[in-house]
Order: sequence, then C-alpha cells, then structure tokens
Amino acid sequence: MLVFLRGAGTPALLISAIVHAAALLAMAFYKFNILPAPEVVSLETIVAEEREAPQFEQELSLDTTVSENLNVQAGGMVTTAIGSAATEPLQRSKVEQSEALQDADFQVVSIDDINVTGIQELGGDLGHGEFSGEVGARVEGYGAAMHRLTLELLRMMRSQPVLVVWLFDASISLEDDREEIANNFEKVYQELEIAQSEKNARKTKYAPVETMIVSYGEATRKMFPEPTSDLDKIQNAIKSMPIDESGVESTYTSLAKAMDEYGPGTLRSKRKLVLVVVTDENGDDEQLLEEVIDRSKRYRAPVYMLSREAMFGSGRLVMEWVDPETSLKYWVTVQRGPETAFAECLQYDGMHERWDATSSGFGPYGHSRLAKLSGGIAFMLSGSEERLVGDSGWWGPRRYEDFAMKEYEPRLLSRRDYELSRNKSDFRRTIAEVIQALNPNDDEQLKLQVHHYSMDPAQFLRQRERQFGRTLRTLTILNEAIRRLDEIKPMRAEEREPRWRAAFDLMYAQLLSYRVRQFQFLLALDNHGREMPKPSDPKSNEWFIRNTPTLIEPTEAQIKATKVDMEEIESQRQLALHLYEQVVEVHPGTPWAQRAQMEMGWGFGWEFYDTFWDPRQYDSSKAPKF
Repeated sequence: MLVFLRGAGTPALLISAIVHAAALLAMAFYKFNILPAPEVVSLETIVAEEREAPQFEQELSLDTTVSENLNVQAGGMVTTAIGSAATEPLQRSKVEQSEALQDADFQVVSIDDINVTGIQELGGDLGHGEFSGEVGARVEGYGAAMHRLTLELLRMMRSQPVLVVWLFDASISLEDDREEIANNFEKVYQELEIAQSEKNARKTKYAPVETMIVSYGEATRKMFPEPTSDLDKIQNAIKSMPIDESGVESTYTSLAKAMDEYGPGTLRSKRKLVLVVVTDENGDDEQLLEEVIDRSKRYRAPVYMLSREAMFGSGRLVMEWVDPETSLKYWVTVQRGPETAFAECLQYDGMHERWDATSSGFGPYGHSRLAKLSGGIAFMLSGSEERLVGDSGWWGPRRYEDFAMKEYEPRLLSRRDYELSRNKSDFRRTIAEVIQALNPNDDEQLKLQVHHYSMDPAQFLRQRERQFGRTLRTLTILNEAIRRLDEIKPMRAEEREPRWRAAFDLMYAQLLSYRVRQFQFLLALDNHGREMPKPSDPKSNEWFIRNTPTLIEPTEAQIKATKVDMEEIESQRQLALHLYEQVVEVHPGTPWAQRAQMEMGWGFGWEFYDTFWDPRQYDSSKAPKF
C-alpha cells in the first residue's frame, strides 16, 4: 500500500497519517490480560487407593422373578470388562499411575450444564447397529442372561417384528443347562406380554416375536417345522431335545445354515433376525468364524452367545466323568478357549500338556469376536462347575476383578491380522515361537510319564531308560527357550501391552522352574530304579509319581555325573520362586498371578507312591463313548 500511495504522488505527511491510523486500528482488536495468571492446579490422585474395585464392575444379577415394569436399555454398548476393539490399542496404564493426570487443567462445570440423553431414549432412538456388540457380560445363571435378552428383544421390537432362532448344543454336558433355560422361557414370554399391555401407555409399538428352536451337534435339527410363539411348544422342544453322541460341535456351521435359511426372508418381510447360541465349547468348525461374521452383517443379525469363560491361554480343559454303571473314572477333553486368536502362554506344565482349569476372565475368542462384530452380547456364565480337573479355585477365586482385568483385555482381531501384527514385534514373535517349540500337543516327546509305572523291576528299568532320554531332550529345549527369552528381555520395557509383558514374566519363571523340576525328576527316576522299594499296600499294582515340596539331594555319584550339586539346585529354585512372586506383585488379580501361585504351590521335588489302577480302564472297547 505504501508503494502505491507514493506512486500516486501523495504527500508524505498524509502517508504517515494513514499508516499510523491503520496500526492503531489493528491494535484495537488485541486484548491484553493485565491480571496475573491463575495458579496451575496439580492433581496427584483421583481414585483413592481404598476405593474398592466392585464399584467399577458390571455384572447381571441373578433375579428370576418376572419384572412388573420394563426398562429398555441401549444395546451393544461395550462394557468395562472384556474385549478390546479390533484396532491397535493405545498404551494402557492404571488410573492412579497415569501421567496424563499429573498436571491436569480443570474447568468448573455446573450440573445444570450437563445434558445427557436418558437410557429410555437411547434404547428407542439409536436402535440396532449404532454400537458394536458387547463382550464380557458376566452372569451367575441363565435367569439373569435371559432377562437381559428380554430387554434386547424389546428394544428391537420397538421398530419391527423379531424372529429369534435359538441354537442349542445338544451334547450331554449341557443337558441340565437346557432344562434350566426351558424353565426360564416362561419368564421371558411373561415379560413380553407385559410389554404388549404397556404399549398404549408408553405410546410405543411392540411388534410380535416368534421363536425357532434348533439343536446341533454333528448335524443341525429343527425342533418344529416353523417359528412359533407358543410357549408350551417351545419349552417341550427344549426339554425333549435328543442328546447328540457324535462328540462333534458344529457351532459355526449351524449358525451359517440358520442365517441362510431365515436371513433373506426376514430382510424381505422387514423383520429382525436374532440368533442365540447356548454352548459350553468353542465349536469344532471355528475356521468358519469370519464367514459367519460376514453373514451376520449381511442379514443385520446380532448373535448372542451364552457360554462359559475361556480357559487361560489354552484351548482345552479336562473334566472328570464317572461311569454310573462301572464307577470307573474317565477324563473328557473339552475345547473352550483360548481367549485370544492364538495362545499367548505355554501349553506345557513342565511334564506334559496342561491339565489345569484356570479361568482367563474372558470369553472364548470366537464367541467374543462374533458377538462384538454382529452387535450381540457374549454372556459368560461364571458359576462353579463340578468335575473340573486342576480347578484354579484351590488357589483363589476363579473370577477376577473386572477393573484390574481391563488392562489385560485381548485383541479381537481376525486371526490373520492378529498374526501379522504379532510378527511385527520381535518380542511377541519370540514368545509365540517358544510356545510353539514347547507344545506337547504337537510334540509327543515332550510328554514325560508321571503315571502307570510297572511294579516289575525289569519293566520299570525299561520305562526309566525311555523317560531319561525324553527328559534330557526336553531339558535341551528348555535351555534354548530360556536363552531366547534372555535375548528379548531388554525389549520388555518397550512392550506397551500388559498382556505380553505378563506373558513374558510368567513364561520366564515357568521355564526356570521346569528345568529344576525335570532335573529332580531324573534324580527320582534314578533313585527309585536303584532302590526298588516295596509297595506300602499289597493291593497296589502300579507306581505313580507326584510333586512334593521336599527337594531330592543328589548323591556324590549323581553330582559327579551331572556337575550339579544341591547348592546349584536350591539357587535355581529360589530364582524361580522370586520370579513367580514378581508376577504376583506386578500383575495382581489376574490369571497370570493365579497361575504363578499355583506353580509355587506344586513344589519342585518328586516322589513315587504305589496305587491300584483298575485294569478295566485299559480296555478301550469297554470305555464309554464321548
């Protein structure tokens, strides 16, 4: 502007006046704060240490009485309990340790300034599909779960008719569960009738609901030809459901069939398709998981899973079953886990495959992922179960504090994405490789014999020689695994997910303790073979071996042969115990801490004892069919 004015022959005095006027005008728009800045408020703690975790828990109460009025709630909102989103999570830390709260800036807000939509409006206005599904709704029984299902149905019935397809696992293990659910159906339908009677007062429309009952095992079977709303017909169908003896659990195949049969029709007739699965296992066809998720999105069909918690880091648990005819005990393998796409902890207990029933605190991976992405709910029945082998309840509650477990929630990525993400990290990939190298389900040579040793000295020596060879091989693998973990130990501090830090901490302690136990196992085999003691009971026909807290002290000959003395054994034992104690301290209230306590309680030594084993149990032709 200055150049333009001068070019026009404007006097210098006028130019100066214009420039200063423009400057004064611009300065008039600036504000200067002459008051001193307020002091910065520093918040040292928000959640006091004495604040109890139950305030943060979310669970469904076991109330089987029929509601007299119905409160509709928004569906598919994620709880604070289980299931991270299928994206890379941010680094998690406990609230009281959060750096973000060290220097907080506060603004005083009056309660009058807050305007939150009520729960009734959320349920009615947002409808289905606005939220991803909910995983980790813990319930003590089917009554509480079915009351929540009633609320979900009412929410959907506000806008359109609903077709509910119930798929029941027809295995014998769920026979009692089916009876309980059949009895609770009356409560569901009574509450739906209440909704119908209240629709005029509420000025809302509750559309009809129809039900189809399907059983599945190796095959899928409809319990009546067409969907119905006849309560007696529904209850009788569930109670009269035949038991499937195939041992096959085609969970995802049955879901796909139900969606393909009823999905197109419900879309055409503008009805809502809802699927409810009742099972206590993963399903043998989990490879179809992603296909079923795609179908649920195509037909906008939420899937509700009523199942048990997954086993901690393991795909299997063992249940004891007694044959009522012979009174003989048998051990049945049940597939229920893990809680992650792939196992994140050892499948090995130092002697053979895991036989514990430690709860993970989360639902099975497939159930949780399907419920989350379809917009349904994954219920976890956390009540006690009889006949579990290695029940972790001996070492503490099988249920963990939800607030503490929030940090350790699994990532519900697809298996492909999970594996790609895991392999980008040397730390995580090495842990996975150690798990695979020590997986007795893939390597039979890792299984060491702890039962069924012969009373015949010559046969026992042959068994001992075979176990010596296996144990020496396994010790070599353990040493290599420890070396691999030592290499990635510096990376632990950089790992942002508590799950993987906990996996490393527990695994490192386990490998060191297993090395001590296996060396003690060699000493026990050697001593028993040399001494060949007499059984304490004349009726005994076999030798078994069990853990003991007392360590076996090696003889001079054993020290000379192995170059390992009692001082070295005790030093290694103390190191393993120290690391287990660190797991309990760093990861309190989690399955990692509980597993560490279990391992410490087992002891590091071994002793042989005589027992009687019924020879009939060796006859596989007479064994029950599971």
